[in-house]
Amino acid sequence: MGSALLRNPLVLLRTLLPLPLLLASTASAAPLDLPALIECRQGVAEHAALAPLLADPLKAVAHGLQPLPQGNQFMSEYRLASPITVFGQQTERVAVAGASVMAVLDQADPRPLAKQLALEIGYDQDGKFMAGRELVSRDVTDPKTGEAQIESIILSVSTVATHPGRTLAGCTYSLDLPAEDEGPAATVPAADGH
Repeated sequence: MGSALLRNPLVLLRTLLPLPLLLASTASAAPLDLPALIECRQGVAEHAALAPLLADPLKAVAHGLQPLPQGNQFMSEYRLASPITVFGQQTERVAVAGASVMAVLDQADPRPLAKQLALEIGYDQDGKFMAGRELVSRDVTDPKTGEAQIESIILSVSTVATHPGRTLAGCTYSLDLPAEDEGPAATVPAADGH
């Protein structure tokens, strides 16, 4: 699992590329647990519940997420009504980029946090830093279509030019189709969300 980032650097790049948010198909009315989402302690189903919430600014505000002006075309940023603690640090800002949800931390050097989280460095030069580790990679089956998919959960720490002196830390949740040359292994239903 850990070497997946080195074999396929595109896996790590998912944290900053504008990937479409996963469709929300969960009937769960569980409260939003941002720290758990950011720290990769939840699954694809819980992450999918975030998409409709963020698509409606009134719903976002009702859940304590005030949209901020977009300073980076690849991510949306929100100020929290109440600070949260993630990775041992407090923050009042979160960012969403595609399938990633990240805390915006007041930490100029991302390396200590990446080391603390045992992440693999994917890029560290020219003032840019990206590190990550795939925590979950398992075969699942879409309960509606029966289609084989791969659930992936990646923890990452990075910097971005639009946020000097800050570190982005969070999680990417995705469901991908297996490569054409790979047959599905033993699968679990995707509906379980973990």
